[in-house]
Amino acid sequence: MDQTYMKERPVLGLVVRMSLPMVVSMLVNSLYNIIDSFFVAKISEDAMTALSLVYPVQNLVNAVSVGFGIGISTAAAFFLGEGRKDAADSSVSAGVLMSIVHGIILTIVCIAALPTFLDFFTDSEDVIALGLRYANIAMLFSVVINIGVAYEKIFQSVGRMTVSMAGMMIGCVANIILDPILIFGIGPFPALGIEGAAIATGIGQTLTLLFYIAVYFIRPIPVKTSIKNIAASRSIYSRLYAVGIPASLNMLLPSVLVSALNGILAAFSQSYVLVLGIYYKLQTFIYLTANGVVQGMRPLIGYNHGAGELGRVKRIFYVSLAIAASIMAAGTAVCLIFPDTLISLFTANPSTISTGSHALRLISIGFMVSSVSVVASGALEGLGRGIPSLVISVLRYVAVIIPLAFVLSRITGADGVWHAIWATEFITAAASAVLFRRIINRA
Repeated sequence: MDQTYMKERPVLGLVVRMSLPMVVSMLVNSLYNIIDSFFVAKISEDAMTALSLVYPVQNLVNAVSVGFGIGISTAAAFFLGEGRKDAADSSVSAGVLMSIVHGIILTIVCIAALPTFLDFFTDSEDVIALGLRYANIAMLFSVVINIGVAYEKIFQSVGRMTVSMAGMMIGCVANIILDPILIFGIGPFPALGIEGAAIATGIGQTLTLLFYIAVYFIRPIPVKTSIKNIAASRSIYSRLYAVGIPASLNMLLPSVLVSALNGILAAFSQSYVLVLGIYYKLQTFIYLTANGVVQGMRPLIGYNHGAGELGRVKRIFYVSLAIAASIMAAGTAVCLIFPDTLISLFTANPSTISTGSHALRLISIGFMVSSVSVVASGALEGLGRGIPSLVISVLRYVAVIIPLAFVLSRITGADGVWHAIWATEFITAAASAVLFRRIINRA
């Protein structure tokens, strides 16, 4: 129950100890994303395209749940660092309540908007029908997702990273096992097609939530959720949303980007839309792994900031950056050496494999340098500076890349989009380094 180790243990070992469980869980999570898409691609190329088009809507649900969860985690860690357990309890209690509200709203809005959204990107009735069949089921689990992520972040805020790891792995492994069973019909189970993929995902998310709730009651943690603490002060709610809204927007912006790039690429060929969808499935294996480091770093920065240990905050940041950059370097090497193999996991079409391999080689140029933006954004969230973190994401996902992709695509065709992605990472990394240095020196 004592959290003082967060400001006492050597930084390198502490960052590794906090990050390793999250890196492992992120690896499993990204493996699930790839395997899920692999099985959906076996249904048809239209099914894979439908999944790619639905991705931004799914990401909206994840963005709100994880972003607000970051707000909960940051507030709880900060108040524990200050020694204010009552404020930490109020933060997590109010956070769980609002996560339920967010989930209900997202379910209604996403299901209502899906037909219009899909119609905007494709004229194929088959693709639209497949997208709706998948998404209408997946969206029904929005409340489960939001509550599950809230508890995941609560455990992270008190350093219980192995609980988060176990919960995420339970959901992912269950999903991986259920995907082929429900999609293709194995044993007594009927073949449900793309609906089976959605049901498998929902079951996995439900098992994760049930695990978190069971552990919460069986093994006490330093913060408590309770009905009496829901009526938190206005300042508590303000702090949750001050980080939660920018963090949600940070995670939502990739959906805006994918939708914009889909619009640009669709003017050339729907095969480019498929390639972009495949890339975003593949890149989760790299970026989610690096994000595991950020998740381990964030509560450490929040706690040490609350405890007034600014020098230690800086050391935590630089150690985390070095680890994340190493992960991104390994990802770059894999994408440059085995692009054909990676793309062929999702399609047997030789033309699509060739186009996708070429795109992957170009995009991966920016992987390693992007670690600066990723870690700086997470560190600023840990400091409670949601708006500067959002500025980094706006630069990375909207302000630089979309205009650049549009202009370059008019010059070099679809290749202009791939060049814009890696070029944006270099521009944003430079801006992120300057912004983080200015803020940390004033803290």
